[in-house]
Amino acid sequence: MSAASPIRIVRRHEIAWVILDRPQVHNAFDDEVIAELHRTADLLAQEADIRVVVLAGEGPSFSAGADVRWMQRMVGATEEENKTDAKKMARMFEAWNCLAKPVVGRIQGRALGGGVGLAAICDIVVASVDAEFGFTEIRLGILPAVISPFVLPKIGVSAARELFLTGERFSAEKAREIGLVHYVVVPEKLDEAVEQVIEKLLAGAPQAQARAKRLLSFVPGKTPEEAREATTRNIAEARAGAEGQEGLKSFLEKRRASWRRDTT
Repeated sequence: MSAASPIRIVRRHEIAWVILDRPQVHNAFDDEVIAELHRTADLLAQEADIRVVVLAGEGPSFSAGADVRWMQRMVGATEEENKTDAKKMARMFEAWNCLAKPVVGRIQGRALGGGVGLAAICDIVVASVDAEFGFTEIRLGILPAVISPFVLPKIGVSAARELFLTGERFSAEKAREIGLVHYVVVPEKLDEAVEQVIEKLLAGAPQAQARAKRLLSFVPGKTPEEAREATTRNIAEARAGAEGQEGLKSFLEKRRASWRRDTT
C-alpha cells in the first residue's frame, strides 16, 4: 500500500488487520476506498499463511458511509455511470463475502450505510457498546440496495423492513438482537474481545473453515436434494482429506492438532 492509501494492512503472525485509514472523514467510502478494499480482499485470498482477517477503522468511527465529496461528484453522473459505480461496490462486497478465511469486524463509533455493509460481510462482529449503526440512505432519497444481499441474510426481512424504511440509527445492543453483531463490550475491552474471538478461530481447521463458509452461502434456498448432495459430498471429502484425518487422529491421540499454534 502507498503512503496515501486509504487502507492499511498490519500482519501479525497468522492475522491480517485491514484498517480503514481515513479518520478525518470517519473512514467514509469513496471510489478509491472501494477499489482498495477490493484489491485487499483479492490479495488476502492468495496469502495462505493468513488464517484470520480483522476489519477495523482508524479513529473515532468504523465507517460513516459515503464520503460527501464522492456524493457531490455522483450528483452530476448519468444513470449508466451510477450503475458502473454501484457494480464496483457490489463486486467489492462480494470479494469480501467470499473470502475463504474468517473475517472479524471490530466496530466502534459510527457504522452507517456502506459501513453496515462491511459489518454484514464479517463472519463475527465485535462492537463497542457505544457504536451506532444505521441504514441512513433512505433519508438521502436513495436506498441500501448494493449492501442488501449481505445484510438481509444477517438481520432478516422483518428487521430490514423497519430499519431500511425509517433510516433511523440504532445501538450496538439492537444490532446484536437482530444478528448483525455477535459481541457487545465496553470500549476499553474492544481489542481484548477481538483477540478472544481470534483465539477461538485459530482453534478451527483452516480448510474446514473455508468449506464451512462456502456451505453457508450455498445451502440456504436450495432444495432438500441439492442440500443433501452438497452436504454429504463436503463431509465425505473432509473426513477423507489430510486435514480431517489429522483432526480425528489428534483427538483420538489426545494431542494438539497440527494447525493449532501453541499459545502457552
